[in-house]
Amino acid sequence: MDFTFTETQDDLSGLARPLLADWAAKHTPDSSGFDRPLWAALLRAGLIEATLPAPIGNGFGLLEQCSVLIELGRATAPVPYLTTVAVGAAAIAAFGGDDQVQRWVAPVAAGDATLAVAPATEDDRITATRTAEGWQLDGSHSAVPAGAFADAVVLEALGPQGPLLFVLDRDTAGLRLTEQHVIDGSDAALLELDSVAVTNANVLGKPGDDAARWARRRATIAACAYQLGVVERALELTGEYALTRQQFGKPIGSFQAVRQRLADGHLDVEAVRLTLWQAAWRESQGLPADSEIVTAKFWTAEAGHRVAHTMVHVHASIGIFLDYPVHRYFLAAKRTEFLFGAATEQLRTLATALTVPRSK
Repeated sequence: MDFTFTETQDDLSGLARPLLADWAAKHTPDSSGFDRPLWAALLRAGLIEATLPAPIGNGFGLLEQCSVLIELGRATAPVPYLTTVAVGAAAIAAFGGDDQVQRWVAPVAAGDATLAVAPATEDDRITATRTAEGWQLDGSHSAVPAGAFADAVVLEALGPQGPLLFVLDRDTAGLRLTEQHVIDGSDAALLELDSVAVTNANVLGKPGDDAARWARRRATIAACAYQLGVVERALELTGEYALTRQQFGKPIGSFQAVRQRLADGHLDVEAVRLTLWQAAWRESQGLPADSEIVTAKFWTAEAGHRVAHTMVHVHASIGIFLDYPVHRYFLAAKRTEFLFGAATEQLRTLATALTVPRSK
């Protein structure tokens, strides 16, 4: 694989980092999980349009989106880029028709809409039953990211012949979205569907397209990219603190135990970085990447947990002060640890892939 970043990736990172750093220096995120002025600033800077699919946007793809997501993670930016651009709009563009793209993606480019995503998990299941007019959806999905405010939801449902991908407007009859307060805010929602009737215009892709699995892979890669930004910046903050905090007349970074924790944190961050880019590159090239994606998400969960706890332990009591920025990285790392499947779930998936013979 090629680890070299494209010129576009460098440009997007170089544009996003100072914009987000300036915002982080001046703002403390509220619990809504959605800073609309920041989202508008990203739109004005062209970061949304650049990575939206053509013909609505410039058509840059997964690798460029990952570069933006890393910068968003470094700032723990409360904007729905992951769900709206990297997964929702990308899935609609990849599997939807022109009418679906104009209905749901064009408003994103104009700054008039955001999207939530609800891929199936071990605990959350939605079923799709064939009807004369289209489909009936039943079931629920908890803690849907961006569900508290999104204008539409891209969701996975289990149909009679396998998983299907649907996109539904927020005001669809019978669809209920109830705000939930999760570890770092109130952007999530409980999605409930009770005999919701939809037409084929709400279905993304055709039989055999495997749109739901595609969206699930993209969501997982996007979460890994965001987590890389979180843990990368968390480790930087912890190292800076260890160099300046004095104890017994010397920086705490000179103590062996602290140095070991920081060294372990460095290895964890690099593990996330390498596995993320391997998975993202293979996915972008159309190569088999299932095992690589699962591996990246495992490291995203494990490293996120360890780096977050190292950060709080080294900072001691100020690591949990609400008026000090460190706690935001702890919360973001812990939430992303479990987003779209925690470490144990990834290991079970990987074990199955390694031990069950593939059909010829």
